[in-house]
Amino acid sequence: MLAQVKSCSIYGLESFLVDVEVDISSGLPAFDIVGLPDIAVRESKERVRAAIKNQEFNFPIKRITLNLAPADIRKEGPHFDLPIALGILAATEQMPSDTLNEYAVIGELSLDGRIRPVNGVLPMVIAVKESGLKGVIVPWENMEEAAVIDGVEAIGVNSLKDAVAYFKGEYKTNKIVDKDFLRCKTQDNDTAFDGDFSEVKGQENLKRCLEIAAAGHHNVLMIGPPGSGKTMIARRIPTILPSMTFEESLELTKIYSIAGLISNHSGLIKKRPFRFPHHTISAVGMVGGGRIPKPGEITLAHHGVLFLDEIPEFPRDILELLRQPLEDEKVTIARANATITYPAKFMMVGSMNPCQCGFFGDPFHECTCSLHQIQKYLSKISGPLMDRIDLQLEVAPVKFSDLEGPSTTDSMTIKKRVEDARLMQLERYKECNIYFNSQLTPALMNKHCKLDKSGKILMKEAFKSMKLSARAHSKILKVARTIADLDGKRLIKESHLAEALQYRNIDKYYQNLKI
Repeated sequence: MLAQVKSCSIYGLESFLVDVEVDISSGLPAFDIVGLPDIAVRESKERVRAAIKNQEFNFPIKRITLNLAPADIRKEGPHFDLPIALGILAATEQMPSDTLNEYAVIGELSLDGRIRPVNGVLPMVIAVKESGLKGVIVPWENMEEAAVIDGVEAIGVNSLKDAVAYFKGEYKTNKIVDKDFLRCKTQDNDTAFDGDFSEVKGQENLKRCLEIAAAGHHNVLMIGPPGSGKTMIARRIPTILPSMTFEESLELTKIYSIAGLISNHSGLIKKRPFRFPHHTISAVGMVGGGRIPKPGEITLAHHGVLFLDEIPEFPRDILELLRQPLEDEKVTIARANATITYPAKFMMVGSMNPCQCGFFGDPFHECTCSLHQIQKYLSKISGPLMDRIDLQLEVAPVKFSDLEGPSTTDSMTIKKRVEDARLMQLERYKECNIYFNSQLTPALMNKHCKLDKSGKILMKEAFKSMKLSARAHSKILKVARTIADLDGKRLIKESHLAEALQYRNIDKYYQNLKI
C-alpha cells in the first residue's frame, strides 16, 4: 500500500514542493521517517498517531515507512503533520486518493486531531501556484494569509476530519474568504498611526532632515541631549514614508510569515515596519541566523525603518555587522549545509547623546564628563560606520516658546511631498533597476548628480575644510539630489548642495572636539 501527498518546505524566503511518500507493509509495527527530517518532523509520528485515533480513524499496526523527497534537503517544522496523516489514511484506503496529488497540504496536528496554524504559509502558497497545482489545504487560522494569492484555490480546514471530508466531497462550510474584501481590509489601516509630525513642537531643522531622508531613503543619525525629542520624532517617521506597493507588501509579509510574526486572520502587511531593537540584542537577533536560520531585525525592517536608540550603547561588534547590509541591502548567512540570503533594504535611523551624561554642548546644563570620557563614548561608533550614514544632525534642546507655539505641518502634508519626490526618482531610474537616490551607483551619479560651476567650487572647498572621505562626498551628492527632487528641480543647484553639506555637521563636531 503506497500513497503520495504534496507538501512544502521553506528555504530562506523561498519555498519548494516536497513529496510525502507513505509505504505501509507487513512486518513488525514501526514508524520510520526518512529524508533528512529535523526533530519537529520526527516527533510528528506521535502527533499523527494520536490524531488519527482521536478522529475515529484506524491507525495501521504495520510497518510504516515515510519518505520526504527530495531526500538531500533538510525538512523542518511541524507543518508536515497533516500531509503525513492524510498519506497514511490514503494508503490504508480510509479516504480517496484520486485527487490528492492535485493539492498541497500544510498543517500541524494537535493530539485530538484539530489543526493548528503554522508559519511560512504565504511563501508555500506562492510555491504551490508556481508548480501548477490546483490548490492548497491550510489551517483555517492561516486562511486569510493564503487567500491573498490569486490563481490558486485555498481551502481552510479545522480538523483532520475536515480535510478527509474535503477529498470525499463532503466538506461543507460557510467560512468563505472574499479575496476582494480581504485586499480592501489589508489597506484599511494603511494610514492609521499612533503619532503625527504635527505633535512635534519645534525642531523644524530635524523635521526637514527626516523629510529628506524619507524622500531619498537615506540613513540618519541624530545627536542631542536627553529630552530633545529624538525618539519621539523617530517613531513618527513611518507616517511620512510612501505607501507600500503590492509587491513590497507581499515580500514583507513573506518575511513576517516565516518569522512567525503574522497574527491569525490577517492578510497582507500594508504598514511599513518600524523595528526598535534594544541595545542588549545579540548578533543573531540583529542580522539573523541561529541553528534554524531565521530573519533578524535588519530583515524584519525591510522596506521600513530600523531605529537604534542610544546607538553607542550597542556593542561595537553588533554595530559593525550593519556595515555590509547598509551597502548591499541584503545579508548572507552561511552555514555548513546551507547559505541563505535575506533582503535588508531598510532605512537606518540612529540617535545618541553627545556624551555619557548627555549634556556636552547643552547651553542649559553643565556636562560632568571628562574629555577622555567623551572620546571613549563617541569612539563606540567607528568611522567607517559613521561614513555610511548620509544625514548627521545635531539636535538642540526644545525652547519653551516652541512648546507653547501652534501645531506645525502634519504628516500627510509631508508625506505628499515625499511621494512626489519618490515619483520623480522612479521615473528617472525606471531603466536602471534602482528606486531611490541612496541606491545611485558611481556611473549613475556622474549622469544624475552633476554640479554647476558654483556648486563644484563649493564642493571642493567643503571637501578640503571638512576633511571628507570619498564615500562622504558621494553621500552628500546623493542627499543634494534628493533635496533638488523635493524642490522639483531637474538640476542640483548650489543651494541644494549647501543644505546637504549642513547635514554632515557631526563630522565637524568630531573634528572640533580636539581631543
